[in-house]
Amino acid sequence: MSTLSVVATPIGNLEDITLRALRTLRECDVVVAEDSRRTRALLTAHGIAEKRVLSLPAFDERRRLPSLVARLDAGENLALVTDGGTPAISDPGSLLVRAAREAGHAVVPVPGPSAVTAAISASGLGGGGFVFLGFLPRTPGKLTRTVGAALDLGRTLAFLESPFRLARTLATLAPLLGNREVVVARELTKRHETLHTGTAEQLAALFTATPPRGECTVLVGGSDLGTHAA
Repeated sequence: MSTLSVVATPIGNLEDITLRALRTLRECDVVVAEDSRRTRALLTAHGIAEKRVLSLPAFDERRRLPSLVARLDAGENLALVTDGGTPAISDPGSLLVRAAREAGHAVVPVPGPSAVTAAISASGLGGGGFVFLGFLPRTPGKLTRTVGAALDLGRTLAFLESPFRLARTLATLAPLLGNREVVVARELTKRHETLHTGTAEQLAALFTATPPRGECTVLVGGSDLGTHAA
């Protein structure tokens, strides 16, 4: 039986990697990466430049599954990584994890960085649990229905958003969220890391005037956390 290790990697700062993750990356036969170029930069930074890396982009994950499972069947141990953070949550890998388990191979998590938990830990909106929505639907109707249903749970909501859609998403949600506290975390662990706090309406105006860069993690305070002071 071979092993597929699901390895969390830094979301920005390359020092944010565990000793166990580095050992796993050194000892595996092949690293399976969302983007081989970004992963090679990480491996090179930690002296593992010679490791073989195969790409597993989201748009082609299903087609590449048979060849990866065949490697496991042949006795190779694989390490699955994403561009940053924990694989198989909002990034590619869940299909490979399922296929490996169904083929009888061990799947071992190697935990570490996560943009969502990093944002919550620094936001003041933690402590009461949260609901993670991943990437939200793009159409306004589905977007508001998804968030509206989640709000009924009364917990902090967390979702990911592209910088190109952030202002539009916040503007669409503004009537629904009202004065709820919203936190937008950008470029976490990087040089230009920022956390912006306000209402959805205020932050939509901010990011319309100054378009953000880098993937964003958005948090919405639950009903038990009060409202943002306007």
